[in-house]
Amino acid sequence: MAGEESNDDFPWHLGVFDAHCHPTDTLSSLQSIPSMRAKVLTAMATRAQDQELVAQAADQYGVTEADMAVEDMGWSEEHKVLPAFGWHPWFSHQMFDENEYAGASALNWEQKAAHYQSVLTPKSEDHDFLQALPDPRPFGHFIGQTRKYLERYPLALVGEVGLDRSFRIPETWLPGQAEERDDVLTPGGREGRRLSPYRVSMDHQKKVLLAQLALAGEMQRAVSVHGVQAHGIVYETVSQTWKGHERKVVSKKDKKRAEAIAKAHADAPEAGDEGNESAGSKPYPPRICLHSFSGPAETVKQYITPSIPCDIFFSFSTTINAWSETGDGKVETAVKAVPNDRIVVESDLHTAGNRMDSYLEEAVHKICHVKGWKLEDGVKQLGSNWKHFVFGTR
Repeated sequence: MAGEESNDDFPWHLGVFDAHCHPTDTLSSLQSIPSMRAKVLTAMATRAQDQELVAQAADQYGVTEADMAVEDMGWSEEHKVLPAFGWHPWFSHQMFDENEYAGASALNWEQKAAHYQSVLTPKSEDHDFLQALPDPRPFGHFIGQTRKYLERYPLALVGEVGLDRSFRIPETWLPGQAEERDDVLTPGGREGRRLSPYRVSMDHQKKVLLAQLALAGEMQRAVSVHGVQAHGIVYETVSQTWKGHERKVVSKKDKKRAEAIAKAHADAPEAGDEGNESAGSKPYPPRICLHSFSGPAETVKQYITPSIPCDIFFSFSTTINAWSETGDGKVETAVKAVPNDRIVVESDLHTAGNRMDSYLEEAVHKICHVKGWKLEDGVKQLGSNWKHFVFGTR
């Protein structure tokens, strides 16, 4: 089914929402967005080259606050993009902490080499390789830029951010390769280059992630999180943001007692108010989606404990997730463990159009099959969940 025309019997009219995709990686595909059958694309930024491209896509096709007032999300077909601004872990080495360089806004050659030697593992002594890497930019500049984008787009998310143990940064372009690159693709990605032996240290990745989570908490925006071969570390890192702010878990006995008191005292606080955070800036994001979640069911259970004050969602795709032919693999077990109101669907595709629609349709079928949902019921549930994730409404 993937990559083919969508099934005419599929209930697109109920609203299918892509929780995580990268249409600005192929700019020529953006013109196909109005004709797509998907309702909304949650478009992620990842690196220096695509932050403004995501903003431009939102200017042209973005969902607006005025759209939100339209009943049943029946807004124009031109309004299909919800932007997200963030720095992906694959590019985290391209940022430096200006506090380590006396507040510098740019690094000279010696500082650039020292920065890359400190954040890449193993440490590189190949100065030609280090020199060819992009000039790193300061944390503060990027966080300030992202704040401006979030102010400019009140519905925008923070993403794609996260941690990744498996990736290696690409080698530099070989002679002649740069001239032969595919101009259809937005610069900055791997684009077929060989991979170097170097990874970005987990400490540096965590620093970049925590800075973006703090911004999301400050501005109360949802976050789309990447995690590959790092599920434990992702949990440890994001849980740092809500430490000391956990919800008080009320026992059934105490809840009944509180309900009795509430009935006797009309002005008493409602049961369940204990431990709830007030509105406004917090040290943790209000909602997080673990995109193309590949962790085990045990990790799902960690994230859905009642004491966590942040609502955690899990999205699944057919482009990344390894669904089993027998239907009883790791992905299916995780899907079953996710509460029905915390699962969303995504394509994670780099190009908009029919292929994206087809991947979404395929993923919806997979989730509905595993959950035992009728197709129309599943589409409605997934749409409601997406709305809760991105807007905080049910």
